[in-house]
Amino acid sequence: MAYSSKETESFKGVWVFCEQRGGEILDTSYELLSEGRKLADELNTYLSGVVLGNGISEDALKKLGGYGADTVHYCEHELLADYTTDAYTKVLTALVQSKKPEIFLIGATTIGRDLGPRCAARLHTGLTADTTHLDVDTEKYKDFLRQNSTLKVDRMPFKEDTNLKMTRPAFGGHLMATIICPRFRPQIATVRPGVMTKQAYDESKASRTAIERPEVELSKEDIAVDILEIKKTAKDMVDLIGANVVVSVGRGISKNPDEGIKLAEELAAVLNGVVGASRGVVDAGWMDASHQIGQTGTTVHPHIYVALGISGAIQHLAGMQESEYIIAVNKNPDAPIFQASDYGIPGDLFKVVPMLIEAIKAEKKQ
Repeated sequence: MAYSSKETESFKGVWVFCEQRGGEILDTSYELLSEGRKLADELNTYLSGVVLGNGISEDALKKLGGYGADTVHYCEHELLADYTTDAYTKVLTALVQSKKPEIFLIGATTIGRDLGPRCAARLHTGLTADTTHLDVDTEKYKDFLRQNSTLKVDRMPFKEDTNLKMTRPAFGGHLMATIICPRFRPQIATVRPGVMTKQAYDESKASRTAIERPEVELSKEDIAVDILEIKKTAKDMVDLIGANVVVSVGRGISKNPDEGIKLAEELAAVLNGVVGASRGVVDAGWMDASHQIGQTGTTVHPHIYVALGISGAIQHLAGMQESEYIIAVNKNPDAPIFQASDYGIPGDLFKVVPMLIEAIKAEKKQ
């Protein structure tokens, strides 16, 4: 029978595209598998990781099971060693048409942002791009709304269903939109790296993971582009996602942006951390967009998050509120950031931060 994305009842299971580069699985894949495991459990179904590549070790494939995958579909071919839109799209869509997963998650990396829409178009289904939150269970979705919106959730009618509720920033991050795809399958979402929490690795689960190797039908004629050479460019990029300590600055540095950023850098240095920024700081041109934290920037989960001169708008909180400890410094004692903080210091950051730096240095000398 011909494949039809409208026959929603014939689709089952949760899939995660596990991206590899140079034979190494990206950490984003483990985050997505951890989230996919939750969705699969709520749907009482299986979770599969999908890997396209060549010469990837069995240990690397088994490791996907340690983060939740029940099975791994490994499509191996020499033409899949390096990413090309044509090859990956053909192989993935053929696999989806054969196996019919209900949900398909793809990391919103440079590759995922290219691959996801192409697959969705070929499969005649919808795609929600750059999602930051996923729900299947309606009650859990209501809890999410209670914590992250001003909607009167208990007064609103909700249809009880198992459609994937895909939430993403909209209108420049000024509001959150939840999108569903009720009439077609699979439900495809690209997910922003860093927003999902990676679960603890389970070695015993990894050892039990089944690896399936579907037959790959692919030739050079299927690919319109030849890769002649791959060059990696060295670029100074701040690693916000992997940092244990993040010191961020907001519009509170406006009276002297250079000095405010310098103080943040000094505080980050004594704490062995990195410097982040609110959208307002980036929009003002005081810092590069690679430092931006929030709905339209990077989502972080550090051990310590220090907010300097940040008011605490919901767009920023969405990118850092899962930090283990939040310390805020703000002149306005009524700033919303204090409601999300574990420790708050009402005061001028230009006076407070130098004292913090000296106190930390003195403590380290003891």
